[in-house]
Amino acid sequence: MRLTVFGATGGVGQEIVGQALAAGHEVTVVVRDPARLPEAFGARALHGAVPLDDPAAVRGAVAGRDAVLSGLGSRSRKADGVAERLTGRIVDAMEAEGVRRLLVVSATPVGPVPAGEPLVDRLARKAIGAVLADLYADLARMEAALERSATEWTSVRPPKLTDGPCTGVYRTAVGGAPRSSRSISRADVAHAMLGLIDDPAAVRQGVGVAY
Repeated sequence: MRLTVFGATGGVGQEIVGQALAAGHEVTVVVRDPARLPEAFGARALHGAVPLDDPAAVRGAVAGRDAVLSGLGSRSRKADGVAERLTGRIVDAMEAEGVRRLLVVSATPVGPVPAGEPLVDRLARKAIGAVLADLYADLARMEAALERSATEWTSVRPPKLTDGPCTGVYRTAVGGAPRSSRSISRADVAHAMLGLIDDPAAVRQGVGVAY
């Protein structure tokens, strides 16, 4: 497949690019600073510094692609609308170019609370939600904007992210979250995103992922 990856220098983004290249996909990466890309990607990934405030440049990055994947998000607790704003620019470019499939990273608390969630997990969710309220509000607005778009989007919602290896062994829940979702590695989030590209059940859905 021909893929474009935004946020390719972030933890999840790097994993998406590495796994996609290993699987034989043609990958175009969009980053603000190409120097931050791992040398291991080398010439196998087409890359460039594409300003996300330049509609023509973003359109060029997504034109003719089979799917677009985004690991964009805030790097601090103060989201400042980053996910909503930048994802909106990607959506505008995709709609202008007639590109349909989009997968983005969100977070477990943006989705519904699983039925039968243990009290300890409910309390933990509430506490984390209070600390990261701005971040989750930004992601919720991003998902609302996706629902209004014409894209065939999937929002992948992980809980706490770790730097563990890619195991390929995790739980998923289309439209919700696995019960007691507590952690998952960035590598497995990337694995899930790539695996969901061709899954019709995941189109225009949030998908919870967790160990």
